[in-house]
Amino acid sequence: MAGVYIHIPFCVRRCAYCDFFSTTLLELREAYVEAVLKEIEKRREEAGTIRTIYIGGGTPSTLKAEQIRRMIEAVGAPDATEVTMEMNPGDASAEYLKAILEAGINRLSIGIQSFQDELLQLIGRRHNAVQAIEAVRMAQKAGFENLSIDLMYALPGETMAQWEEDIETALDLKVQHISSYGLMYEEGTAMTKRLEKGEIEAVDEDTENAMYDTLCRRLKEAGFVHYEVSNFALPGYEAQHNSSYWDGTPYIGIGAGAHSYLPPVRSWNPSDLNAYITGIESGSLTRESETLSETNLYNERIMLGLRTRKGVPLSDVDVRNANEMQTVLSRNSGLLRLTEDGRLVATQEGLHVLNRIIEELMI
Repeated sequence: MAGVYIHIPFCVRRCAYCDFFSTTLLELREAYVEAVLKEIEKRREEAGTIRTIYIGGGTPSTLKAEQIRRMIEAVGAPDATEVTMEMNPGDASAEYLKAILEAGINRLSIGIQSFQDELLQLIGRRHNAVQAIEAVRMAQKAGFENLSIDLMYALPGETMAQWEEDIETALDLKVQHISSYGLMYEEGTAMTKRLEKGEIEAVDEDTENAMYDTLCRRLKEAGFVHYEVSNFALPGYEAQHNSSYWDGTPYIGIGAGAHSYLPPVRSWNPSDLNAYITGIESGSLTRESETLSETNLYNERIMLGLRTRKGVPLSDVDVRNANEMQTVLSRNSGLLRLTEDGRLVATQEGLHVLNRIIEELMI
């Protein structure tokens, strides 16, 4: 077993682009934590040896440090090499940061998204640029030596100059890891509704690709390893927990809406706060599941592998003969490359059309 993911669904308010399971019912936080502790206890044998813990959301930093500590202690993984927690910059204080460090968090992921106040307001974030910068500095002063920040690009009205400024600001902060994503207009979100009404305009594809290429180039110049489509790390600081998702390593998901993966079975808890709490308390929680077929498993290996710097072994690719592979490579000339050790890897241009390439290699 690689890791345990604990989902904390609470948010002070929902961001305009987010479609993750979350709730603003903050008064249920303690009841939820108690339910999480019970689920951890019930699934202790299932979890096995734990290498990483990831507390995500939602906004885990809406919890008290003492609640974070209780969950980490309940997992009972004294040898875990990475214990990550997501944080909203608006929740950072010297006292809180020191307390969660002492509680066992050794890697902090700060959801900054942008250093432009007008863009932060547009996407519904509750912090400003000054708070974002100060959150990182306070975390460093508190003793965190493994910091990741999230950045978003291709936001409505965002210019290349603003994006370049965000990248430089991030680099000036001397963090060890950067995750960066182009804005996705997910069905049912406030951003998508505004787009459909014509209140905002999406950034065009060419500009979005140029923003991504600028990010990749600049972070490479700064010494970052581009180890997954959206993730960059200084050498030795690649996210251990997230890497387990991409290489098919088993993991346990705790909390409402959390997914688990014990090959070939994927299961998930209900994305309903009350159903989760009452189900845990009564011992009647219904967890849905699916058993992945060999075809499903193959397609996931292709999809996840091609997202990473390692790519996929050519020997794992299901093609009928060598001539067909040559056809695939010819058709994707400049988009796929074959490494000396026999792995298929997407080029920088290939990353722009990665979904199309993946679909071509799926069965």
